[in-house]
Amino acid sequence: MPNVFTRVPDRPVPPLPGWALALLPVADLFMVLMVSRPPTGTLRTTWVTPGTLQLAGVLALVGLVVGGLLLPRLGLSALLGVLLIAFALGCASVALVGFAQRRA
Repeated sequence: MPNVFTRVPDRPVPPLPGWALALLPVADLFMVLMVSRPPTGTLRTTWVTPGTLQLAGVLALVGLVVGGLLLPRLGLSALLGVLLIAFALGCASVALVGFAQRRA
């Protein structure tokens, strides 16, 4: 049963603008890596749910900030910083595709 975090429009996903199409392969790969592949296999034809959009946006911001703070350190902390930034960029790609779906 849909709730406020899973409710998506009844209409098909509108065509995405060019900048979102450039992010689409990264967003699709990130969804597969997170074991959250959409039923159609791509976010080009599947809505990003409001919950996913909000979670991806928050995690992108937190990951970039914390990863950026860890990056200047040496050793394992720097490696964790790089991994957090990579994770944050994947989250940001999903959030931006979801934002583009709603703006189109």
